[in-house]
Amino acid sequence: MRTPIIAGNWKMHKTISESVEFVKALAPELAPFSAVERVVIPTYVAVPGVVDALKDTDIKVGAQDVHHEESGAFTSCVAPNMLAGVVEYVIVGHSETRQYLGVTDELVNKKAKAALAHGLKPIIAMGENLEQNEAGETEAVCKRQIEAAFADIPAEQLDQIVIAYEPIWAIGTGKSADSKTANDIIGGSIRATIEALYGTSAADAIRIQYGGSVKPNNMLDYMQQEHIDGALVGGASLKVDSFTELVKLAGEAKGL
Repeated sequence: MRTPIIAGNWKMHKTISESVEFVKALAPELAPFSAVERVVIPTYVAVPGVVDALKDTDIKVGAQDVHHEESGAFTSCVAPNMLAGVVEYVIVGHSETRQYLGVTDELVNKKAKAALAHGLKPIIAMGENLEQNEAGETEAVCKRQIEAAFADIPAEQLDQIVIAYEPIWAIGTGKSADSKTANDIIGGSIRATIEALYGTSAADAIRIQYGGSVKPNNMLDYMQQEHIDGALVGGASLKVDSFTELVKLAGEAKGL
């Protein structure tokens, strides 16, 4: 069985001190649920403090993005070699970076390969916008994004990659794809595209999260679905009780 993974993307929330105090309170609450992989993804400035606060736990730390070059005149960006050995995961292709920072499908691929080259595990985020969804283009968009993101990535690196299906129209809106629809898209489009690229075994093994207004009151529905292996969570990961509940429900749904 694929190990469920719940990752909390804090986006632009929490100061350094708030981040450290938060994970100190969170760690003992998450301790009983070690069968579920748990990841916190703070802002860059809070990463060192959070890593240090969690050093005696099995909670993983990630970064919210990474540049595809190792150095250069790229003001505000962070290179993969700067994160290597500090965090375990990096998000690439989140819809907000696509929308606000001009990240394209081609850049997602470059970022993913740069991360992998430095021992970082990319969480490759993808998903359709409202216009594409309403036009019935979801399957085509997902197929295109996966093919682009995985271009020239060898099969032996797939176990280092997590996919996060996040329909853009469901991020931060309070709306969400119902669990059956999300499962059908993840299984019938995303996992099917991985199968076409790499074969059945690879498709069966890769972990795919759902993201988009995930909360404790809908988490169980998602995690009971065959093809949903976890969640990339925004707002609900900012509070100890709600993040803990998400992790607990994920374990229960998968019989862990």
